[in-house]
Amino acid sequence: MDDVTRRAMLWGAGASVAATGLIQEAAARTAAFGPDDPYDLVVRGGEVLDPSQNLRGRRDIGIRNAAIVAVEPEIPAARGTQVLDATGQLVLPGLVDFHAHVLPGGGIGLSGDELVPYTGTTTYVSAGDAGAGSFSAFKHFGIAQSRTRILAFLHISSIGLSGFPIGEMLNIDHARVDAAAKMLAENPDVLLGIKVRESLDVVGSNGLEPLKRAIAAAERSGVEGARVMCHIGNAPGNLSELLDLLRPGDVLTHAYSGAGNNTVVNGKVLDAAMAAKKRGVLIDVGHGGGSFDFTVCEPALQQGFAPDIISSDIHAVSVNTPGKPFLPWVMSKFLGLGMPLEQVVTLATAAPAKAIGKVPKLGTLQIGAPADLSLVEIVEGPVDFVDTRQNQRKGQRYIKPMQTVKAGRPFGRPYPQPFAWP
Repeated sequence: MDDVTRRAMLWGAGASVAATGLIQEAAARTAAFGPDDPYDLVVRGGEVLDPSQNLRGRRDIGIRNAAIVAVEPEIPAARGTQVLDATGQLVLPGLVDFHAHVLPGGGIGLSGDELVPYTGTTTYVSAGDAGAGSFSAFKHFGIAQSRTRILAFLHISSIGLSGFPIGEMLNIDHARVDAAAKMLAENPDVLLGIKVRESLDVVGSNGLEPLKRAIAAAERSGVEGARVMCHIGNAPGNLSELLDLLRPGDVLTHAYSGAGNNTVVNGKVLDAAMAAKKRGVLIDVGHGGGSFDFTVCEPALQQGFAPDIISSDIHAVSVNTPGKPFLPWVMSKFLGLGMPLEQVVTLATAAPAKAIGKVPKLGTLQIGAPADLSLVEIVEGPVDFVDTRQNQRKGQRYIKPMQTVKAGRPFGRPYPQPFAWP
């Protein structure tokens, strides 16, 4: 048995034991409590929408020790040490943004915590902010100090996105396979895989070599299930050749970009794009400031090339663009395109949580799940949406974030005592 195979087996066994332990720990949090003991927080009066359970209806939620321990038609306010009024609001599992940039001061990153009032998001996935040369600092000074949960893709470029807007793959020497593999292997608790950006302005004459190195690093790490997230936008060469390299479980992000060399050509989805989706490549929105085009997305949806994950690509540049790529607003655009609300919510909760695969019951409101909730309002009435190419569409409703709860602690009032940080 070689070292890589042995490491994969050990990691798989360890992850299974860890997941079982977390589930048992969640159950233990309620074992010693009696039926009349108080909850740390009761969220009352809202309409719960949890597609993972096919649940939609008026429910109250009881939270204790950072876990959901009760979902009932009514929980008396007196049972809650703290009470949060959700009357007139939808109570969703905490939103999971699978493509964000949340390394403050690291090129284009913003504070995930500071974004919460606009995003309603409880879990972010950093899409390559840090590479092998900067990830340790990100983990210790960013991830560890964040109230919002942060996981990450490690950039194949050792400098990550610190040189933005200069392309981090113009110099192929930054794509250090062994260094990236080692960092991924040493941090499987927070790293999901390897990120690579395949745009002409990023890779220059290096073509698909950065992607090939990203795949090699993921495989060389020995981490079971390590994914590659590949950014496209005016990709070099033949896009079909790029798509053919992606493996089942890898992520194609900016799938509806109109930046050039698109997944839709003359109104038809590329055969290679459809083939990639069929073999299990995850199709991610990654709206951002330049990567979502209605004229690409609309025919793609009609032809079955729908997203597997809705994400924002929020960062210090995109946040100021007319497309407003806050996750609830991006979700609202898919409502406007005719996607049912339940599906939209799934693609921003349970679906990305499954792709993360490290936190039991993440993206749900099941008993024992992390007490992460996003309270939103569905605002009815005409609304104008704009993509990143200035194309406009009319909608009839949008999702407005109202309150966010992470690990049973609301952002803002009411503040419980003692207050855990992070």
